[in-house]
Amino acid sequence: MSVTKSFGSFLAVDDLDLTIPAGSFFALLGPSGCGKTTTLRMVAGLEQPTSGTVCIGGRDVTGDRAHRRPVNTVFQSYALFPHLTIADNVAFGLRRRRQHDVDAKVKEALDLVELGHLGERKPTQLSGGQAQRVALARAIVNRPELLLLDEPLGALDLKLRRQMQLELKRIQTEVGLTFVHVTHDQEEAMTMADTVAVMNKGKIEQMGPPEELYSRPHTAFVANFLGQSNLAPGQVVGREGDLLLVTVGGATVKVPVDRAVATTGSVLVGVRPEKIGLLIEGQEPSPNHNVVGPGIVTDVSFTGVSTQYQVEVEHLGTFGVFSQNLLGGATVTLGTKVRLAWSQEFTFGLDGDQDAAEGAADLDAEP
Repeated sequence: MSVTKSFGSFLAVDDLDLTIPAGSFFALLGPSGCGKTTTLRMVAGLEQPTSGTVCIGGRDVTGDRAHRRPVNTVFQSYALFPHLTIADNVAFGLRRRRQHDVDAKVKEALDLVELGHLGERKPTQLSGGQAQRVALARAIVNRPELLLLDEPLGALDLKLRRQMQLELKRIQTEVGLTFVHVTHDQEEAMTMADTVAVMNKGKIEQMGPPEELYSRPHTAFVANFLGQSNLAPGQVVGREGDLLLVTVGGATVKVPVDRAVATTGSVLVGVRPEKIGLLIEGQEPSPNHNVVGPGIVTDVSFTGVSTQYQVEVEHLGTFGVFSQNLLGGATVTLGTKVRLAWSQEFTFGLDGDQDAAEGAADLDAEP
């Protein structure tokens, strides 16, 4: 589809051209106000595009009412009928359309979400995770061509949300429907989706498999919003085979050409925190490693599986470093003088005209 949606003078979706492969698990990822929910609502028929068309299965459905589209939506609020049993909630759409074999289809859907034994209960007798799975069963039982998921796990606690991420992926694989999942949660998108589209200000910044977006971001927004990144300004000063030579804060680092969006002039040199190692006095880097510093460790935070360090490097600012706790905990203490080293193959280069902080969490933002 190629659509634009305006609300008065506000441009919510800006000439969005997007094709979602049938049978895939697709995620629209972005911050609040980026246009992802508006996009979902246009697909569902709950909003009409200002211009452009929406096609499902090769058919133009732009003018079709929501109930005429082969689409079901699962919202964060489960919207179960409290006076009906779980089985009757799931059967509701089938009975309205006078489908055959309703009981068998309901049983199949409830078994799929592993709630076949709770069919006679009422929604008030369910936990949040169970209610979410009932809402999913109610949507799947109709076998829509497209299942839309609008922040469906937002109301669940962290542990249950992670379990449901795996469940949703399992269910999508089993039923083979096309799932389109709208979320602002990066982990959720990367855990479940085959393809992720990162949205910002009504446009798609980058789209592809989660691994590709994470390891080869094309913009500062994607690098910062999808996980965390260290971005430092540099200047391309030469080339060595398939590597760019870039000066960064007095050091020369090497960036693979095929991981660089910009290959001349000013660039932002990027590296993910978990790729960086800390070198204390007397330690030397491995061959083919980039090195910057020295810097001073200004914060040490133990998070269980890893220890997170903040290192202040003169002329470059603060670098984040995640070190896996293979030895049980922090190996470098607060105030230690260190250098930062990482393999050249994990370095990426972005357009130097971009704001290095774009997409990063803004602690001063209004709630």
